[in-house]
Amino acid sequence: MSRGGRPDVVVITGASAGIGRAVACEFARHGARIGLLARSRERLQAAAEEVRAFGGEALELVADVAHAAQVEAAAARVEEAFGPIDIWINSAMVTVFAPVHRVTPEEYRRVTEVTYLGTVHGTLAALARMRGRNRGTIVQVGSALAYRAIPLQSAYCAAKFAIRGFTDALRVELMHERCNIRLTMVQLSAFNTPQFDWARNKMQHRAQPVPPIFQPELAARGIRHAAYAGRREVCVGFPAVKAIWGNKFAPALADRVLSRQAWEGQITDDPLPPGPDNLFEPVEGEFGAHGRFDQQARGRSWQLWSTMHRAGLAVAALVVLVLLVGVAALVW
Repeated sequence: MSRGGRPDVVVITGASAGIGRAVACEFARHGARIGLLARSRERLQAAAEEVRAFGGEALELVADVAHAAQVEAAAARVEEAFGPIDIWINSAMVTVFAPVHRVTPEEYRRVTEVTYLGTVHGTLAALARMRGRNRGTIVQVGSALAYRAIPLQSAYCAAKFAIRGFTDALRVELMHERCNIRLTMVQLSAFNTPQFDWARNKMQHRAQPVPPIFQPELAARGIRHAAYAGRREVCVGFPAVKAIWGNKFAPALADRVLSRQAWEGQITDDPLPPGPDNLFEPVEGEFGAHGRFDQQARGRSWQLWSTMHRAGLAVAALVVLVLLVGVAALVW
């Protein structure tokens, strides 16, 4: 709940499916009033129905985040309908599965416009409203791939790197201005979303997240936690932690490991079926938060649990340390 006991007003881009859809449902469980931004009117309506079923309020906003004017107009509609925006979550993304030499300039441009510039446009729309009130939270949905690039997703990795650079620069500016707007980035592991069914794929076989795979509801819990925790960065899933820190300390070793494992790790043995992709236009169909990997996906992460309870764990560790010191003193 925000100031005055009213429900939080939350805007989520990419809210009609995948991580964004799961995040919308997570906030709805806590009674939030949610502006849902996405390109597909059909799936936005389904997402809005799901939000209302979980106890939240929903406003459907058809918008392509690659267009700043559409994002700005959506933000204005949210505040007209629900009041001041408390939390803005940038989750929209597209990708292309292909080696660099097979990705066209137009495809690189489109991934950049949606995944990176879409985040910039959302952030600017949020800042335009939050700065005057000197409050609010902006959450950038990132990835371990914002630190450690992998083969076959060069456009997406580059966009996530760019989001991290943009976010770090903005964070320092807000600190310099002593501004109370909070800015956080959530670095995700691999999740079971429809991304791997509708993303543009130039390989001969279907794509998959690099295992281990987690359910999108886990990401949603981590993102909501990050929105209130006030931390500069939150990781969801130990693979993200391992990739980020492994790349910091042994990037050359990471290169060699990924050259052997990450190519095959993203491609299944199933032939790629014909059909449209969502790079330039939304794919119609009843896609929700989950992809096709429910049988392999995990619903829990000890890493996220420890992150969300780190204050209590620190207190418990301190108590244990004091007890050990006391016992040692008695023995000696």
